[in-house]
Amino acid sequence: MDVQTALLQGVKLLEDAAIGVPRLTAEVLLAHALRRDRIYLIAHSEHELSQIEWLHYGRYLHERMQGKPTQYITARKEFYGREFRVTPDVLIPRPETEHVVETALRLAPQASRVLDVGAGSGALAVTLALEMGRPAWASDISLTALAVAAENARRLDARVQFVASDLLSAFAASSMDLIVSNPPYVPLDDAPGLQREVRDWEPRVALFGGPSGLEIYARLVQDAERVLRPGGWLIMELGFNTSGRVAAMFSANCEDLQTVPDLAGIPRVLSARRC
Repeated sequence: MDVQTALLQGVKLLEDAAIGVPRLTAEVLLAHALRRDRIYLIAHSEHELSQIEWLHYGRYLHERMQGKPTQYITARKEFYGREFRVTPDVLIPRPETEHVVETALRLAPQASRVLDVGAGSGALAVTLALEMGRPAWASDISLTALAVAAENARRLDARVQFVASDLLSAFAASSMDLIVSNPPYVPLDDAPGLQREVRDWEPRVALFGGPSGLEIYARLVQDAERVLRPGGWLIMELGFNTSGRVAAMFSANCEDLQTVPDLAGIPRVLSARRC
């Protein structure tokens, strides 16, 4: 079977299984099976798949039809122009989270002590360490997530120190200039309505923020006032329709409270500075 025929069959299987963007998904999975990039498929449509290539492609298609996200099949996801390794132990980085990076670089470009709380794949910590040209810290309650993040830091040559910690519990008072986070913010009752790729595959500890979805925000805001140095920034990604309720959690010890919308105009990032 050649590439062109394999793609046609893959697209048909994915369409029948109601998988979104079936053509693109088939191309990504076939390129992964061939250990090539997608451009190779266009230039070599007559390439005859070996038996092992066909077996890999068939397995990848089957996994995707069962709901496994493409990023977990290929173990890759691009974030801020860099390729990160992802596994089911970590949340798949979203493009919206890049707004956290942009906000941090705009508000605190000279921050000398930077911490990513709930680091997951390490996308925020690694990116900020490389963009700022200085070391960063990353914490997570999951040891398996920290292992993935550490691998990404090594592969991308980023200077990041990793700490197993429940949010900020392991960090001293007035020890950080900048804290960033994409915390769990999905309410538990929303689980049935999530896409199966999210609900059944991504780690629950990185998704659900408690009954209201605000519980992690409340803990993070309160303890950030302890860990931040005077003038330090807390920058967090926001869940849908949470900006007002999260903003109300800040005390009079914080100022310059502001939100940043995403490309759809939805408040996506909230930042505040310790007085």
